Formats: sequence, C-alpha cells, structure tokens
Amino acid sequence: MNSPRVLIIIPCYNEQGSIAALLQEISACQRGYETIVVDDGSQDATYQVARQFSPTVKQLKNLGIGAAVQVGIKYAHSKGFDFCVQIDGDGQHKPGEISKLLQAYQEMPHSIIIGSRYLQNDTFRSTWVRRFGGRVIAKVMNTLFSQCAVTDPTSGMRLMDRKAIEFFAKHYPHDFPEPISLAWALKAGLTVGEVQVKMRTRVHGNSSIVGLKPISYMFRVLGYIVLARFMRIASL
Repeated sequence: MNSPRVLIIIPCYNEQGSIAALLQEISACQRGYETIVVDDGSQDATYQVARQFSPTVKQLKNLGIGAAVQVGIKYAHSKGFDFCVQIDGDGQHKPGEISKLLQAYQEMPHSIIIGSRYLQNDTFRSTWVRRFGGRVIAKVMNTLFSQCAVTDPTSGMRLMDRKAIEFFAKHYPHDFPEPISLAWALKAGLTVGEVQVKMRTRVHGNSSIVGLKPISYMFRVLGYIVLARFMRIASL
C-alpha cells in the first residue's frame, strides 16, 4: 500500500506531564502520522497542553478509556483513514514501534495487530498479579476462539484496519475495552495478529489498576469474554 493514511489515537486522563513529549516524539518519527488526542475529562491541564501539538477533543466528564478510544475511531472512520493505531498517553508506548505494526500488517494482514509485550518474552516487567491476570485472560480467549492465538490481550497498543475501524465505530465496549473489544471482533469474524514491541515504564502519573484490582479486573473480563463468545454480535 502506497502512503497509507495513519491516525494515532491517544486517549488521556490526567497526562499533562507526558503528553507534550509524546506528541513531539511522534512528530520526530517523520512518518506522516496524524494524531488525535481524546482528553477523557482530565482534572489537570492535559487538554490545554495537547491542543498545542495536535487536534484534541475534550470530554466534559470521565467516561472511561473505551469511550475515549471510540471517539478517535469514529473520527478515523469519518475521515477515511486506512489505519488507526491506539497508544496510551502516558508515554509507555514508543511511537517508533508503530512501524512494526504496519510492517506486520503488510506481511500478514489482520484486521487488528496487537503490540505485544510478551510474544518473545521481552524484558518488559509489570507486577506478577497483572502478568498472571493477562495470561489467564489470553488462555481463556484462545480457548473460546479457536482462530485466536494472542499473548497480550490487555495491551493498549494496537493497529486497526478499515474493517476494524468500521466495526468498532459501531460497536466498542466502554468497560475493559482492550480484551473485550478483541472478543467482540473475533465473534464478528475479524482476525487478530500480534507483533513484539518494546515498551517502557511510565514516568508521570499512576496506573488506575493497582493492588489487588488486577484480580477483580481479570474475573470481570473473563465473564465478559465468555458472554461475548455466546452472544449475538452483528458482523460486518
């Protein structure tokens, strides 16, 4: 594909300390990526900082990352982008790694390409509770959906092609969006691939999933995934 139009969707909540550097890093890649920042009701100056570097949407209240991401996907759909790539606003996802997702799509097209932290047992480390929860979610998803073989279903770095953009513009979960959106997409007949990417630890802000929350997160996500496997979801 010659010069595909790529939109980078960056959902943010209280990321005033990292968003400027992230947007500047994207620009420095010189890949022609376009960006949209969706400020999910931040209580700090995220919107004021981001709008200096990128088109930015301000949600009046915090609706959750799923709602923020879908705003970006709907924008990508309405503007006819070939691909959109979701990355986090905290700077953990390296913009330079986005080219790996695009290359993986060229080599073996899938509607969704996940940037995996664990495909090749990379050195990225999170808490053992989060890693355990992610592995259980991956195991259950791969068992329920035979066409699926993912290692990192909770990764917030992913590429979506036009089919995925069209589907997610209509159907996108607001709760636990990363793994549940995969389940919905697989149920609708979309395909999912992975590529190893390098990530870094956040410098500013704090994760919303701390302590024993990953265990609660895991059980709730598993329930939604099982439900998605047997519920009726409109296909493309």
